[in-house]
This record gives sequence, structure tokens and C-alpha cells, in this order.
Amino acid sequence: MSGTSLDGVDVAMLHTDGETILGFGECAYRPYSDAERKVLRAALGKWQGDVLDEAARVVLDSHVQALSRVSGAEIVGFHGQTLAHDPRGRGTHQLGDGAALAEALGLPVVWDFRSADVALGGEGAPLAPFFHWACARWMGADRPVAFLNLGGVGNLTCVDPRADRPEASGALLAFDTGPANAPLNDLMQERLGLDCDRDGALARKGKVEDGALELFLAEPYFRRMPPKSLDRDDFALMLDLVRELNDADAAATMTAMAAAAVMQGMEHCPQQVDRLLVTGGGRHNPVLMRMLRAGLDCPVEPVEAVGLDGDMLEAQAFAFLAVRVARGLPTSAPGTTGVAAPVGGGRISRPD
Repeated sequence: MSGTSLDGVDVAMLHTDGETILGFGECAYRPYSDAERKVLRAALGKWQGDVLDEAARVVLDSHVQALSRVSGAEIVGFHGQTLAHDPRGRGTHQLGDGAALAEALGLPVVWDFRSADVALGGEGAPLAPFFHWACARWMGADRPVAFLNLGGVGNLTCVDPRADRPEASGALLAFDTGPANAPLNDLMQERLGLDCDRDGALARKGKVEDGALELFLAEPYFRRMPPKSLDRDDFALMLDLVRELNDADAAATMTAMAAAAVMQGMEHCPQQVDRLLVTGGGRHNPVLMRMLRAGLDCPVEPVEAVGLDGDMLEAQAFAFLAVRVARGLPTSAPGTTGVAAPVGGGRISRPD
């Protein structure tokens, strides 16, 4: 998995039949170099047909290197690098050649997970919810729980683990809550040349500008009913809203924007959840986590509290989905992407 935060490639081994988590295996992380990150940033917003040879080489080489750090896989799920996402317009674009990766690894590769869902009227995102359902069952939950992924974009999954399968009616409701780490990372890069506000160190020193927060929450996206999804740069206006603020106040305000988007999203959960389990890089930001705990009426905990690995959950999700594709099982449903009926996305490429 390589997400919209552009930090690097996560690799995780999972033992599964595509329905039940049978065990967790090795994990590895291969960071992008500054030069590679610059190439990928320049490719953001580009579509199929654009000249992307250099970015495609970065994606292929980084994934081959990352996958070489684990062994024993029978099949690989390859998400690719999302460059653009416009499900109601041009579609969705994840850069990456699964056939080339299959040849390089000598293993079958499942890829292009989102296109079929979008072609059938779905949002194409988020796709991790089917795995979140399996995680809730694995941890023995018997009441509704929610998973919040705070990556470049935030996405929320409300899970009822009492459903017998993830595509069942009422089992899942999932959607993108709004921007999370990506705009804040862009702010840090633009102003200070840093990748992120590590540990919320800058936001902790700042004051939230309420006027900017109110303008952010007035965006029409927050009035749309889920399922719904976002492109990484759909909220580029966030940088404009904090343009006149000093660095610390800007960071504090953008962190509050990410938290407020989640609070708005939680109002859509069809049932009261027992707890909110947070995954992704945002859970390492104590300022963001403190804001969530102050604004929500359920416990807010990192997924490590239930024995999961928040750095690898997305990578594990695509391993899980790869096996579902190989077995002909659905990977998205009306409650997760708004697609008309459960659909199995993904293509399988096998080495010659």
C-alpha cells in the first residue's frame, strides 16, 4: 500500500481465506526518498494517457524493493499510487502496472481494485471496510464499532460485526470524512520544508482560528449523505483559509479541521458505536487525538488497543481483498461505496 501521504510503501503478510483473518505475518516499510517523493508530487492530479514514465518507474521499483523484504506470499494485492480520484467525472487513477509487478516478483498480482466499482456507479472508495468488518470479528466485537483511518484523507467505517458477511445490508457504512494529514503535510512542506507536523509539535503551540474552521465546515461536501469519497486535493482551499496565520496557528487550525470533519462524519453512523479505533499516521498526532476525544462521546483509541497494527492495516486490507478477488467474492457494496450492488473489483495478472 502506498497512500496519499506519499511517505512510502507498506507491505504486510496476511493469512486469510478472504472471509476470516487466520493470522498476521511479516511487515515491512520502504520509505520514498526526497527525490522520489518530488516525482510523485509532480504526478498528482494526472490521468491515464498523461506522460508518467518517471513516476511509474518509481512506483514499480519501490514496490519490488518493498516486497523483497518479506517472503512466502502466494498472491499479492497491489493498490498502486492514487494520482487522481473523480468518481462522478473522469473516474479514478491508481498509477501502477500489476502485470509488470507480477513478472518482477514471479507471483500472481491483484490490482486495479477501484475501476469496476466506479464503472458501476460507485465511489471507488473507501475499499478497506470489508477488512474492517473482518477485524471487528477477529477482535471478538459483539457490538457496533467504528474504524477511522487518518491518512492523507480521513475515512470512517461503521461496522456491525453481528452481520454474517460484509456485503450484507447494515453490516457496513463507510465514507471519506474529509482531509486529514495531506493538507497539513503540504503546509509543513511549503512553509518549513518538513514532511509533517511530527507529534503535533507545532499545532500544540498554536491557537485554532474559529473563523477559518467555520468556513471550512461550510463546504458542501459535509452536507452530502454517505457513501462519498474525496480526492487528495479536493480541499486545497484549506491552505488559503490559513494563509494569513502564523505557522503554529495555521497548523493548529488545520488539525482542528481534520478533527471537526470526523466529528461531522460520526453523526452519520446508523448506530451508537462502542468505540472509535484509529489507524493511519494521524493516530500518532496527540493534538489531533486529543481533539477527537474531546469532541466525541465514545472512547477514541489507536487500533493497537485491540491488538492491530495501525501502520500496516491498509496494506493488510489489500492482501485481504486480493484473496477475495481470487475467490470471486465482493470487495465493495452499497454501504461502502454507494455502488448499486455488491461487486468484486480487481484484475489478476500472472507471471508468464
